[in-house]
Amino acid sequence: MHSPHFDNAFVRELPGDPDPSPERRQVHGALYSRVDPTPVAAPRLLAWSAEMAERLGFSEDEVASPAFAEVFGGNALLDGMQPYAANYGGHQFGHWAGQLGDGRAISLGELVNAAGERWELQLKGAGPTPYSRTADGRAVLRSSVREFLCSEAMHHLGVPTTRALSLVGTGEDVVRDMFYDGHPQAEPGAIVCRVAPSFIRFGNFELPASRGETELLRQLVDFCIARDFPHLSGDGEALYGAWFGEVCERTAVTMAHWMRVGFVHGVMNTDNLSILGLTIDYGPYGWIDDYDPDWTPNTTDAGQRRYRYGQQPQVAYWNLSRLAGALSLLLPVETLQDGLRRYVDAYNLAERNSIARKLGLRECGDDDVELMQQLREWLHRHQVDMTIFFRALASVDIAQVQPEPQVFAEAYYDPELGTQGEAALRAWLARYAERARADAWPAEQRIARMNAANPRYVLRNYLAQQAIDRAAQGDLQGIAELLEVMRRPYEDQPGREAYAARRPEWARDRAGCSMLSCSS
Repeated sequence: MHSPHFDNAFVRELPGDPDPSPERRQVHGALYSRVDPTPVAAPRLLAWSAEMAERLGFSEDEVASPAFAEVFGGNALLDGMQPYAANYGGHQFGHWAGQLGDGRAISLGELVNAAGERWELQLKGAGPTPYSRTADGRAVLRSSVREFLCSEAMHHLGVPTTRALSLVGTGEDVVRDMFYDGHPQAEPGAIVCRVAPSFIRFGNFELPASRGETELLRQLVDFCIARDFPHLSGDGEALYGAWFGEVCERTAVTMAHWMRVGFVHGVMNTDNLSILGLTIDYGPYGWIDDYDPDWTPNTTDAGQRRYRYGQQPQVAYWNLSRLAGALSLLLPVETLQDGLRRYVDAYNLAERNSIARKLGLRECGDDDVELMQQLREWLHRHQVDMTIFFRALASVDIAQVQPEPQVFAEAYYDPELGTQGEAALRAWLARYAERARADAWPAEQRIARMNAANPRYVLRNYLAQQAIDRAAQGDLQGIAELLEVMRRPYEDQPGREAYAARRPEWARDRAGCSMLSCSS
């Protein structure tokens, strides 16, 4: 297998941990620790993204070779790789948690491809690091399948995200207490190679700030701007302010995308928010089935519901405020407040754009925001599938003064509730049709706009769980099929209608099909 070009700026330009041991410890004055992946018994390629492989310069023959599984299973390194684990902190569920760091993620290096793009390759589940605390640094098959599939599914939905190159089985079992109920079990282990221009998180800045390591914080900010935001110009506080403002804006855009497609991250701790505004760290995520702004997929958050679907934009703002607190060592409060206002403005603009697209309108006015809010309240009250409803909305004949609601029949989880809500739906459809007619758009143009914003297919938890169940039995075809469907989420795919169906009743309360734990 060829050795791509690696330019490992993070370890070259930033201070690292001088202690080479893998011993778990507090690491001060350093932004990373050098650590190699721990070899596994029998690395085997289970799945891979052909698109990412091509983008990174790996041929199909190389991907199919045993050497590929050895490298991306953690048993070998390519020339130029310099593995490390990053040192960062974070606020978890609203509380400062101190040092966290890459406890089971090991970055192999920064690959620069033929197009000049920089891609950091990171193995998740590749063994212990100095930041593993009491854990083993490994990951199980079920969580690895979910991360692999979701990384690619989100990309094709048009949501800013990290990507995934490969999923490798380790040939070893990993013991996990999936339900935190005192009944741990052995599960097959796996490693995902995830890929992003940068894996720097809010928490990378919070940790040195919390320790008063101001110069280390400044080094990281300067590095991040130079490597990851090279388009920004200026110097000093003006440059820092422009950078923080763009971080706020990128985060806002991503939040609006999450809300548009019905995605719930589940663990929006500050160490899980990317400085590039990417969706990062796919743990107990989920998609809204029946529309419920109070739903969270995370069993750990079932009581507080801090990270519920409807609160994600507010949590992102809170997290940015924590980042602002860290940066207050370098920037005046007024500049940071300007950045936070930029978040609010950017989110409101992106949300209005989503409303216009989802409803097939030229633009979104104040009355349209109210129209959408009325619809969301109706969807919630009558347990209606968000994805199916919005996709069907494009089929409504707006030329009728009173459009018929039959096109939504497949969206109801409780047909009786649907019947009870029919009069209210008819009234809303009449208002909507009148508003849509006012735009005087050709029908095909309006429908195309809606179908490009409202996916036919999303990675529902029960679909992912079915693929996981098959993979655990040695059948990898389920992963490949689901990956292929999710590559074209906005297209109708004849013969694949089952992937667009609402959540079946058997999956409502089954483990892995609705709520999930952080255990992986």
